[in-house]
Amino acid sequence: MKHNFGAGPCILPQEVFKQASQGVLNFNDTGLSILEISHRAPEFIAVMDEAISLVKELLNVPTGYSVLFLQGGASLQFAMVAMNLLEEGQTAAYLETGMWAKKALAEAKIFGNVNVVASSKDANFNYIPKNYSIPKDSAYFHCTSNNTIFGTQLHNFPASPVPVACDMSSDIFSRSINVADFGLIYAGAQKNIGPAGATLVIVKDEILGKVTRQIPSMLNYKTQIEGESMYNTPPVFSVFVSLLNLRWLKSKGGIAVIEQENEAKAKALYTEIDRNPLFKGTTTVEDRSNMSVCFVMENPDHEKAFLKLAEDKGCVGIKGHRSVGGFRASLYNALPITSVHVLIEAMQEFQEKN
Repeated sequence: MKHNFGAGPCILPQEVFKQASQGVLNFNDTGLSILEISHRAPEFIAVMDEAISLVKELLNVPTGYSVLFLQGGASLQFAMVAMNLLEEGQTAAYLETGMWAKKALAEAKIFGNVNVVASSKDANFNYIPKNYSIPKDSAYFHCTSNNTIFGTQLHNFPASPVPVACDMSSDIFSRSINVADFGLIYAGAQKNIGPAGATLVIVKDEILGKVTRQIPSMLNYKTQIEGESMYNTPPVFSVFVSLLNLRWLKSKGGIAVIEQENEAKAKALYTEIDRNPLFKGTTTVEDRSNMSVCFVMENPDHEKAFLKLAEDKGCVGIKGHRSVGGFRASLYNALPITSVHVLIEAMQEFQEKN
């Protein structure tokens, strides 16, 4: 059995794979595959409508917000956010907490001024900055909720005098959030939503349409809203599997239940990291991520041997990003706590042998 700790594309529920495979062969008894059905067919329009409805239900999205399934990943959103919200001559406030935040602010600089209100790059992004202020004249404030490479997470979001745009690619649907605190939320699907190909956007309607620049139709949120996520052919299969995954999440009891499970998984693994003298965490304790657990060995010479032991036990995807080294265990929604226990047992066995 494989225990998939990969950072993304990542683990999805087995029952979702089974349902998706059936849809590939014969979608809803149409005699056609989901891969070949028209995105204008009533059967797929129903898929899109239900997926959007479940996003709103699971996250308690208030009225006045639009939900979109787009393409291009979070990386395209780095540019779209600024293109749609940052007027020329204005300044946007950015919190720099890792590589993805750094890439987001670099794209924003193409369209206007960027003010980095706080950064943790001085310590290789191993903590979340505190006690910074967001200027009231900022066009918006941008942050990244979870940093997969460095293993930090914003457990509390700052009170902002301006709209907050947040990249939640790696922890959306993993914990409770108050959508009303944000002007715009975006997330690549390939973590807790579904397979790569779709990008979820939740945007407050009233913050749009205020820049004077001409925005290409495909990159204009208002155009996409008017087109109901189907201005052009959407990523049909990714949206379909996302729908199946959202149904699975609802059947489990929703965000409240999955949040408890995720906290239990993270607590178990961090407890072993702190207990085992061969391992140590790489981030400040209060900023540790419940989704992306990063750790190294006290003796780096042991890392290859431990990686082999863990892989022999079926743990895949735990090798750390080259920026940090060591190990990274991604604890996304579909990963069962039994897989975490297998990794913990491997750590304990390695301690006994060394």
